[in-house]
This record gives sequence, C-alpha cells and structure tokens, in this order.
Amino acid sequence: MTTWVIVADASRARVFSAEKSFSPLVEEEDFTHPEARLHEHDLQSDRMGRTFDSSGDGRHAMGRETPPKKHEANRFARELCERLNVARAKGQFNKLYIIAAPSFLGALRGCMNAVTQKSIAGEIDKNLTTQDPADIRRQLPQFL
Repeated sequence: MTTWVIVADASRARVFSAEKSFSPLVEEEDFTHPEARLHEHDLQSDRMGRTFDSSGDGRHAMGRETPPKKHEANRFARELCERLNVARAKGQFNKLYIIAAPSFLGALRGCMNAVTQKSIAGEIDKNLTTQDPADIRRQLPQFL
C-alpha cells in the first residue's frame, strides 16, 4: 500500500512516497510555480480601470474580485489537485498526507475531488517545502 505525502506552499510542491507504513520518504516529483513569487505590481498588466458613479460626478477605481497573488496560488492549487486526482484514480497511492502552508492548505482542500479527499489520512498546516525528507518524515506519524 503506497502512501503519498505532498508538501506545498503557493510557489512550490514536492511529492514523496513511502512504500510501507514505516518507510522513509522518497521524493517523486517537484513542482514550482514562479508566478507566486512575483510582486503584486508585476502580476498586474496595468492599473485598474476607472468608472463613473451612477449618480453625481464622482469617479473611482474598479475593484478586483481576487488579488493577483491569491489568484496565482489558487491556480497552482488547482494544478496540484488535478495531479493528485489523476494519480489517485490510477491507483498510484492509497493514502495521502498533506503538509502545506496554512493559507495554501485551504486552497488545496477546495479543489480536490471527493474520492481523493477520502484518501487523506492527515494534514499538517506548516510550510516545510525547504526541509529535507528526513525532517519532513519526523513531522508525520511513526506508522503512515
């Protein structure tokens, strides 16, 4: 029974596997999303548009529905969820642990299909994307 561990934040995700419940983690894949590291002004093509008030002579900037950095994080989360959904459907893992930065963990929860969600054995809300596999393994239960 293969267990996968995904360690992620808005700009990077690493997928590890463990063949047995007490096995060390082996890194399988590494995903990057450099757009998440850009500054807000680099993600915007130009200034927001302006509109006239419905009554009177006032003008104001039109608001954005989602800030650009959050939009990029959500986009990356959807890409990762698609990868996890496909891997689960192909039987590449039976159990899944998610270790993600707190704000990104919510984005992952929101885009994963119901079958993949049922395979989640545990979640940890920490950003460990730069840690080595042994340190990440210590954050997980002794028997996966």
